Amino acid sequence: MISFRAVRPYHHRVKRLAHWIVALPPRAQDIVLALALTVVDLATLIAYHPGLHPLWLALTMVALETLPLAFRRSFPVATLLVSGAFRVSYDVIGFTFAPLPLGPAIAYFTVIERSPPLVRRITTGLVGVGLIISQLSPGHHEPYDVTAAALIFITAGMAGVLSRTRHAYLAEAQARAARAEAARESQAALTAAAERARIARELHDVVAHHVSLMAVQAEAATSLLPDSPAPAARSVEIIAATARQALTELRRLLGVLRGPAESPQTVPAATLADLAALLDQVRATGLAVDYAEGGPAVPLGPATDLTAYRIIQEALTNTLRHARSPRALVEVCYEPGFVTVQVSDAGPGPSTGPAPDGPAPTGPAPTGPAPDGPAPDGPAVTRSGLGLAGITERVVSCGGTLTVGPADGGFRIRARLPVS
Repeated sequence: MISFRAVRPYHHRVKRLAHWIVALPPRAQDIVLALALTVVDLATLIAYHPGLHPLWLALTMVALETLPLAFRRSFPVATLLVSGAFRVSYDVIGFTFAPLPLGPAIAYFTVIERSPPLVRRITTGLVGVGLIISQLSPGHHEPYDVTAAALIFITAGMAGVLSRTRHAYLAEAQARAARAEAARESQAALTAAAERARIARELHDVVAHHVSLMAVQAEAATSLLPDSPAPAARSVEIIAATARQALTELRRLLGVLRGPAESPQTVPAATLADLAALLDQVRATGLAVDYAEGGPAVPLGPATDLTAYRIIQEALTNTLRHARSPRALVEVCYEPGFVTVQVSDAGPGPSTGPAPDGPAPTGPAPTGPAPDGPAPDGPAVTRSGLGLAGITERVVSCGGTLTVGPADGGFRIRARLPVS
């Protein structure tokens, strides 16, 4: 039984060899090129050895014409000068046969590809002079010699120009890609920072408001016990309800930080429609809050609605914590294209000392400062840095304007927001 082993086609072998050469480092590629071209040129000369006297000199000069190509990328101009000098010398000696000037042509291609404009112009002139000298030397009697040599160097020069243009285009494309990637990373960082700031504002507003209410009610319960257990129990109930509300809002905020595989449980964001519950909650602490609304109510965008609610919430929280005022006024005014929210207090009451031990005169809880530190003299809401910073960020994000400062003996926060 005769078996035939499959023979790999010739073009497959050539492809494998080409892939192997391309995978080599640049210097190794140049060495392979120089050795291969030297072998080809020397083999060509051997066939014409009867007309080459002395043969050893012809072989040596042809080898020195192509071997410098091993250094063509590191020293392109020097490689061209050495290779071209041996080629011109070979022609001037007058050997009867000369191989194609592929060595100098490849060196010229490298100069055009890698050198600055002035060097390219100078070397092009030198190549032209070398061609003229070679073609006027003995042994070049056929017109096609000039044509073939000129076409070889013109092709090498054009290939160098195309290669240099391609490298410049690839470098510019890589630079554009790097700039675009940097811009995307910067935008992603800005987006992440904005989201962190938004979550921080929400956390501050929720925690500051509810914790302030619980602190006021805890102080009230302490002052009411043991003489007034019923009002004290009412304060404790308010603390519990406020804590539950705080936990609900914190769960809503923390839901956005969960992984995408989880199913966060969220509730709708707070709006002005929830303002009545907020005012009742603040009134339960003993702070008398009046509410006034002007103009026909219009639907607000989600961001504006939430911002308006949070501004009122933060302003009332600051009044509870810092102002020592017995009364506050909340105003919401609708006008074409805008809504204005304003919170003002009446200034310190007749007594600025700490709450006495006994029932609070205006409700089940005293209206003094929260027990996290001594109260400032007069309205000191401006010392609530995080609160006012959060209000300012919210107003700016909506494209509105904010006015903060003393007014009528108290303190006023006024924000004008676009409705959408």
